[in-house]
Amino acid sequence: MAIFKCESCGATKEGRCKPKSCPKCGESGNMKKVESCGCGAVSKCK
Repeated sequence: MAIFKCESCGATKEGRCKPKSCPKCGESGNMKKVESCGCGAVSKCK
């Protein structure tokens, strides 16, 4: 699974495929894949 983050509002969504639009603000084409550490966190674990 990957984590995708909206460049407009910062909302995140976990899934296998890139969402067509943001589930929070509805903007289309703004979801970008972000790195995860495998534990589900959006930022790197320490």
